Amino acid sequence: MNNQLARDANLWGDPPGMRDRLIKKLRDGARRPLAMLDAVFNRLYTWRANPLYHTGTLAIVACIVMLVTGIYLLLFYRIGSPYESVVRIQEQAVAGQWIRALHRYAADLSIVAAVVHAVRMFVQGRTWGPRALAWVSGLALFFLLFVCGWTGYVMVWDDHGQLLAREGARLMDALPIFSEPISRSFVGERPLPSAFFFLNLFAHIALPIGLALVLWIHVSRVARPVLLPPRPLLWGCVVVLTVISVLAPAPIGPRADPFTLVGEVDLDVFYGFWLPVTRKFAPGTVWLAFVAVSAVLCLVPIWSRPSAKRRRAPSRSNEDLCTGCLQCSLDCPYEAISMVRLEADRDVARVDPTLCVSCGICAASCAPMVVGPVGASGRDTLGEARAFVSDRGFQPGEVVVVACANGAGRMASAGDVDGATIHPVACVGHLHTSVIELFLRSGAGGVLVASCPPRDCWNREGPKWLEERLHHGREAELRESLDRRRIDVVHAGEAEGRIVRDALARLRSEVADLDRAQVETEVEIDTECEPAQGETS
Repeated sequence: MNNQLARDANLWGDPPGMRDRLIKKLRDGARRPLAMLDAVFNRLYTWRANPLYHTGTLAIVACIVMLVTGIYLLLFYRIGSPYESVVRIQEQAVAGQWIRALHRYAADLSIVAAVVHAVRMFVQGRTWGPRALAWVSGLALFFLLFVCGWTGYVMVWDDHGQLLAREGARLMDALPIFSEPISRSFVGERPLPSAFFFLNLFAHIALPIGLALVLWIHVSRVARPVLLPPRPLLWGCVVVLTVISVLAPAPIGPRADPFTLVGEVDLDVFYGFWLPVTRKFAPGTVWLAFVAVSAVLCLVPIWSRPSAKRRRAPSRSNEDLCTGCLQCSLDCPYEAISMVRLEADRDVARVDPTLCVSCGICAASCAPMVVGPVGASGRDTLGEARAFVSDRGFQPGEVVVVACANGAGRMASAGDVDGATIHPVACVGHLHTSVIELFLRSGAGGVLVASCPPRDCWNREGPKWLEERLHHGREAELRESLDRRRIDVVHAGEAEGRIVRDALARLRSEVADLDRAQVETEVEIDTECEPAQGETS
């Protein structure tokens, strides 16, 4: 077994098999470029406002912008003359032109944000087990969003809208739904019925209601769901979209004409990218490809999950020793822990294994260490830390780096960093404060916890609860007697190893200063206590 497999076995129990290796390669192919982009955006905006960490909420912001601007546009839209009404909106000097552009650019942003969000979830392995519902409902959200944008372009009824409508009709005619081919409506033998525009408008308005319902399902299994990004990012996104809308109004093509052969059409890259491909194939082939791709995406929770040997067992609670303090149920990011009343008239924590993702955050929240994933409770992690200290030992003033396996410059997969010993953990939210206390009382000069950025924790709230336990007295809190100056937490993404190294250098310098000050204080005390010359003690 090579070093990498050994490290994987240390964190997850068993080395990965061939299937796990293939899935890892697939994820790594998307993870590395995404990590580099994260690092660039962190430099520009810091991790607090990095838009790549808020793609899910940015998609919601885009939908809200579309809703608000869509209501305004609807006031001027006419079913009987769709193209002419859009032209009149476009010619409004004060608001119409840029509001229509804002509506369109927000629609484009929603697609981009949703795709990046899905890629991030896949890369982080947040697609299987209890998270499968969020993945499948997210795909449904994307499909509804795409169809909503499709109907919006048809409402304009320019050459682009006509092309979308004709291709859609051609594909729909291949299904045994309609008694008469609907593509005949676009050949010009009779005027296009106004019912077509009414149904298209109805679908465009009704779909957002479906979006809201599916969004509720999408976040139903997470505690404290975040639906909006931080205010600076929210308003910054709106302002940027508005400025772009003013400077670059959305184009409108020539009026749709069924008697004119459509030539070159400027396709929207986000909603019309598929047209050049599908028009070359028969409808049956297109549907077969669509069903195949949809099946592969919907089955991601099955084919991408780790093998049975690699899956960490769900958390469980020792109800005989549980004190009923509520902390684990409060900290669980997925509401997998509830308090139940026993016959002995006392409350204990009970884990629902169908909701638990085995993140281990509950293990770090439990002061008596009676809850956590099987084999990874607080007692287990403390035992591993004792073995680590026994095997390694610490030099005077040495700083130990406790590194998250998912981010922090991938320091957890390194034997050491700049000579510092690495103690890997699956997530810093799983790090019990007793481990930090053990390191300091065993001779370590300081402890540096290298964490994922809080906005990008693979277990949602790991860094958040770690900070609360270290500095704000949240259970299981760090003892007050420990010197917090010897403990530091640094947030860094996978491609930001430099940040961890800089933080390590700073903490080493601070620890050296503290050790010198301590030695000087001890020497001064000893000098004051020495008896005067000629005196006896």
